[in-house]
Amino acid sequence: MNKIYFQGTFGAYSHLAALSIDPEAEIFPCKTFDECFLKASKDTNSKIIIPESNRITGNIGIEYLIFEYRLNIYSEYFQKIEHNLLGLPGTKITDVKEVYSHGQALSQCSKFIKSNNLVEHVRADTAGSAEMISAQKDKSKAAIASSLSAKTYKLEIIKKNIENEKGNLTRFLVMGKNISQPDFKDKKYITSFLFKLKSKPAALYQSLGGFAINGVNLTKLQSYPEKNTFDSFFFLCDLDGHIEDPKVQKSLEELGLHCQDFHVLGVFEADKQREK
Repeated sequence: MNKIYFQGTFGAYSHLAALSIDPEAEIFPCKTFDECFLKASKDTNSKIIIPESNRITGNIGIEYLIFEYRLNIYSEYFQKIEHNLLGLPGTKITDVKEVYSHGQALSQCSKFIKSNNLVEHVRADTAGSAEMISAQKDKSKAAIASSLSAKTYKLEIIKKNIENEKGNLTRFLVMGKNISQPDFKDKKYITSFLFKLKSKPAALYQSLGGFAINGVNLTKLQSYPEKNTFDSFFFLCDLDGHIEDPKVQKSLEELGLHCQDFHVLGVFEADKQREK
């Protein structure tokens, strides 16, 4: 049976995403993202599902782990994020004075929180907040979390979909130790890679020329300082296309001339959500 590790507690959005990807898998929670990456790098029969970015609040901040562990990316999955106010059974919105959740969830529901004069408390994750509300048995306290969290911790949904903007999505990456990539067919693919440039003036400008000449579209290009330094950077990059496509190969060969480190993280089918 497949094993999937996720960060957080049962009921988290990562748990929800894991169930959507493989309902038959054995799903295990980890306390930290580091623990997820470590587990997958040691256990070749497992995968991890990691939130990489959110449509509204941007990057989640796991790039340094992608750089360090260099696990293979098998797929991307866009999870719809629907935040709910959860409380003890029988709780009314007028009973609630304090709300607990992850910092990003609180900021994504700021209008609802302000309009109901709720006092915010930042916690490590959404599902953990729901678990705490369930244990504390205090109707003046509520959590912002998923409907799966309500089911998991026997809480009631006081108010559904309280996020500021509807249609919020989090992009998850499914990763693991074994290398695997799909055959090049007539489908939409993403090639994900990281690189570190040789230290010379205008290196980034020169290195990207090959993509323009070959008509390859970069959908993500982000720079991150290497550990303990601000003068050495690595770049995380996604492009539209399969690595076996001749124009992608030419672009990457051109890029390689300017790099002191280059690593392909994965080739995978683009999520259908990208077309919407």
